[in-house]
Amino acid sequence: MQQNNDEQIEYWNGKAGQTWVNAQERMDLMLAPLSTSAIDTADPKPGERAIDIGCGCGATTLALAERGASVRGLDISAPMLARARERTTGESVVDFVQADAATHPFSPDHQLLFSRFGVMFFADPIAAFANLSTALESGGRMVFMCWQAPAVNPWISIAGRAVQPYLPEIKPADPRAPGPFAFADPEYLEDLISRSGFSDVRLESVTATLHLADDLDAAMRFQGEIGPIARVLAELEGTNREQALAAVREALSDHLSADGIELGAATWMVSANKE
Repeated sequence: MQQNNDEQIEYWNGKAGQTWVNAQERMDLMLAPLSTSAIDTADPKPGERAIDIGCGCGATTLALAERGASVRGLDISAPMLARARERTTGESVVDFVQADAATHPFSPDHQLLFSRFGVMFFADPIAAFANLSTALESGGRMVFMCWQAPAVNPWISIAGRAVQPYLPEIKPADPRAPGPFAFADPEYLEDLISRSGFSDVRLESVTATLHLADDLDAAMRFQGEIGPIARVLAELEGTNREQALAAVREALSDHLSADGIELGAATWMVSANKE
């Protein structure tokens, strides 16, 4: 595989980046249980220097700083970094850099590398993690969270299964290609981290129930921006679109309760040390 991440850079600096900016508050709230778990595992110490890889709109960067760390948020998306900077006025221990973590030149004076769902998009993950390791001092640690397979993530797969019959058939993608679920296979994940120059690699399954929305209309709007419905809106017209949207609505309605729509999520918590 090539290390060139131009496709991802173009994608996250286009419509996708602005879409995530618009959804920032909802995403932060929905992912809060997982974010807290990841921050607790990383356990940043006062005075430590940390890098938040794929920091997006800055929620986890700020959370690391609240624990006392001095944090640099790194991301390729200019729109998302602009939102992150808006949230950090006067925060002296936080700064943000637009850069590709796969190739960015780091200085080996950090104690912690952290990421919440920001490291699954590298064209060449082994080379990228090897480059990331150069940011750590001897004995430094890396902690990141990534998604397990879609099948064990109902928060996204329920709508995905509902729309599938209505979408054009496409050749199955490489499950390890850059994307949210690229690290779903635990054996593959552990191997690539080990081959990248890290030791003591540990994977822990972390699950949570995510509050998708307060009602069906809100759930449909949310997954129309970030989720399988977005593809329906982009690719389908007329009756096919109406039927696909109705199928999603029906599938989600089965999970509506007095608390809204709450669905399960499954992740890998990955911890490793610099050799």
